[in-house]
Amino acid sequence: MDVRQMIESITREILQTMSMPQEKKPKWLFIFCDSTAHEAFTDQFIALQNHGICHDILFLDGETSSWLGMHRIECAGAGKIIATDEYAPAPLELPKEYDGIVIPEIDLDNAARVVAGLKGSIKAEVIFSALVLGKPVLVGEDVPGIKRSDRRCLKALSLPGPYQKLFQRHVNDMKELGIEFAAQKGLADAIIRKNRVSLPNHDPGSGGQQPVTAKLLTADWVKAQSEFTEDKLVLRQGAIVSPLAMDLLKEKGVAVHYVR
Repeated sequence: MDVRQMIESITREILQTMSMPQEKKPKWLFIFCDSTAHEAFTDQFIALQNHGICHDILFLDGETSSWLGMHRIECAGAGKIIATDEYAPAPLELPKEYDGIVIPEIDLDNAARVVAGLKGSIKAEVIFSALVLGKPVLVGEDVPGIKRSDRRCLKALSLPGPYQKLFQRHVNDMKELGIEFAAQKGLADAIIRKNRVSLPNHDPGSGGQQPVTAKLLTADWVKAQSEFTEDKLVLRQGAIVSPLAMDLLKEKGVAVHYVR
């Protein structure tokens, strides 16, 4: 490809990107106990990014307050919700903007609130709202049930026997409410699987492979894909593949098939 062809290809891709609506990417909200709890999940965030799944992180600095980016969010007990600046959403409003909620670690207190339908904490209010809205809630299953702050204060790593049994009962009740549990190291994999399940049904002409629903495929999208099933990419009729994206697909040995 000479310089003139390259310039023409890039120009076409830019114009197509500007004229065609981009596919809305799924986005999940992670709620962490504090500003350091997310560090062990860096690899999982990379995995989500590679599969085209976005995420935001909510840091708790107390049971009733948290930080989402530069916005401080607070709740002040059942029946009274406070957004501490004019742009910050209330805890009950958060799930509206996301496809699902992830809580890597839940404790006895919040588990009891969720099961009883009580509010008064960020986690309890977000879970309540997500369940009412029909949004998936994913919780880490391999947790001790005692808050990180309590572990640091009391120098204890687990709950005593009676509290452990109580916590497990709450976990079982949360499952009955529709909350899903997965190992902390497998939360990203669970999100990826759920995202695949939420795609449209298989098309008979696709050979069993899910057709990609994007209306425009760019070179950046192709680069973000870790692998292609059976060296084949199935698209809906009418989808546009940019010239640079088509060149990358050819380099990877991936053939493009269109289905209705």
